[in-house]
Amino acid sequence: MDTAQLERLLLISLAFHYAILILWFGVFYFCRGWLYRLHSRWFRLSEPAFDLLNYGGIGLYKILVFVFNLAPLLALWLSHAGKA
Repeated sequence: MDTAQLERLLLISLAFHYAILILWFGVFYFCRGWLYRLHSRWFRLSEPAFDLLNYGGIGLYKILVFVFNLAPLLALWLSHAGKA
């Protein structure tokens, strides 16, 4: 796999993971009551704990996307800019 293919893979992966983040936030924001009722059937969670877990999960997922997708992509782009 050459660097152009790796860049394309990282860019597609970044777009896919950001779509997941946007979907997760959208469902959490617009359907919060339904989502809480669904999860409270399975787990004993208070509403503040449910909010904390979702915001924490969204934040952790975003950090992992930055570390494993965006940072390597930027490193590849900057290494190509240095060669030109």
